[in-house]
Amino acid sequence: MRKEDKGNIIVQLGETIKEYAHFYLVDVTGLDAGVTSALRRKCFQSDIKMVVVKNSLLHKAMENAEVDFAPLYGSLKGTTAVMFCNTANAPAKLLKSYVKDGKPTLKAAYAEESIYVGAEQLEALTAIKSKNEVIAEIVALLQSPAKNVLSALQSGGNTIHGVLKTLGERPE
Repeated sequence: MRKEDKGNIIVQLGETIKEYAHFYLVDVTGLDAGVTSALRRKCFQSDIKMVVVKNSLLHKAMENAEVDFAPLYGSLKGTTAVMFCNTANAPAKLLKSYVKDGKPTLKAAYAEESIYVGAEQLEALTAIKSKNEVIAEIVALLQSPAKNVLSALQSGGNTIHGVLKTLGERPE
């Protein structure tokens, strides 16, 4: 590969790292073409961009990035695929479905401005809530007291109405 081609790839990888909020480094050593193709299809369906890269080129792209990715450099060994996404837990959920097969496995991840190293971090990454999930929880929490107040007012209105009606019907 020519030096200028390598430079172009490094620039493209750097732009992709900036474009996506989260990425996972995945070990795809020993995957046959069928499994790789199925994995790529699942990634596409989950809005995950999967790219197989040379470790040295990815290392240089990370060095040029604004974020310090130094803890990830040790994970750049063997065959590496990078899964880029904007939902922090999407690749983790996808990789979790492959746990029983043993491949592909998580090497490391950059999610929610934190760095996770090692396959044992998969559970923690799966538990990360997406922005939409957090918003939904907040909305539900905010609606709950309002619903309770409305419910109390409505039932209280019926009770007061019943008391007034009973008092009005009582002989004096």
